[in-house]
Amino acid sequence: MTVAGLTVAWPSWRGARPDAVWLVLALGLTGLALIVPHQALASVGFVASALLGIAPYLFASIGIAAYAKASRADHLIARAFQGRMAPMILAAALVGALSPFCSCGVIPLIAALLAMGVPLATVMAFWLASPLMDPSMFVLTTGTLGTEFALAKTVAAIVVGLLGGFGTWALTARGYFADAIRPEVGNGGCGGAVMRSPKEVTWRFWREDGRLAVLLTDARRNTLFLGKWLTLAFFLESLMVAYLPPDLVVRAVGGEGMLPVLLATIVGVPAYLNGYAALPLVAQLIEQGMAPGAGMAFLVAGGVTSIPAAIAVWALVRWPVFLVYLAFAFTGAIAAGLLFGAVA
Repeated sequence: MTVAGLTVAWPSWRGARPDAVWLVLALGLTGLALIVPHQALASVGFVASALLGIAPYLFASIGIAAYAKASRADHLIARAFQGRMAPMILAAALVGALSPFCSCGVIPLIAALLAMGVPLATVMAFWLASPLMDPSMFVLTTGTLGTEFALAKTVAAIVVGLLGGFGTWALTARGYFADAIRPEVGNGGCGGAVMRSPKEVTWRFWREDGRLAVLLTDARRNTLFLGKWLTLAFFLESLMVAYLPPDLVVRAVGGEGMLPVLLATIVGVPAYLNGYAALPLVAQLIEQGMAPGAGMAFLVAGGVTSIPAAIAVWALVRWPVFLVYLAFAFTGAIAAGLLFGAVA
């Protein structure tokens, strides 16, 4: 890695490379131990207690995602992009909100869809809905923010997908986005195989050779992924509890109306860490006085415009499509926040 013109070699053990999230945690705890030792101990206890409390939801979400991978349920996505435009947009939004894909995992599928000539409106509906909700996210949202919030966010994901899909369809009909994708997208890469030749779902996957190994591999990968992000989230939450005055949160994003929702939407774009890491932080902010509608807006805006999701869009499409993507995300987040705030 190069920093300020200097080449820095990370230490490695048997070829392993350090993970940025664990590195931040290690540096953060080390800094606390040196400066405020009592807070370091308090943060470790807070993280351990929080992880223990959310463990049932965490392992349930990991199991759901691993089962979907092992049974090839993820191949069902191909069926959402067949038929007439309006039903395709609806199906793409539904599949995007319910499929077990994160903003990174969906990139090869999106590349394949665009390269195969699938209408941009359908892809946009799927693309906007996918980072916002999946089975794992639903389970963890239920565990941290409650079933009502999880259901509302699922509906928000579908509605944002529909907004983007039908909005893009209308713009395309007016002659916009005739040349939407970048030339280097190619034939869709590794996601093309899933889209061009989707395999049948094997619900009883354990009867097929090699599928149990897929389950275990995916479960291990998701355990490490979710574990590190939730650990970071709870560590940041411990600092928030210790050092963030509740009245400051109330003044900024408390109360009713559009202003708290708008502020949360704007803040959600640069401040968002990860869909899973954001959940405990929003739960703590709501306990400190953040308006529920503002919390919803923060999660929706941040989920769609997080760094992985935004980079994926920028890498695959030209800048007018990228700007429209952001506009739909911003509009959908505000609408979701206002509607949830009105009924919560």
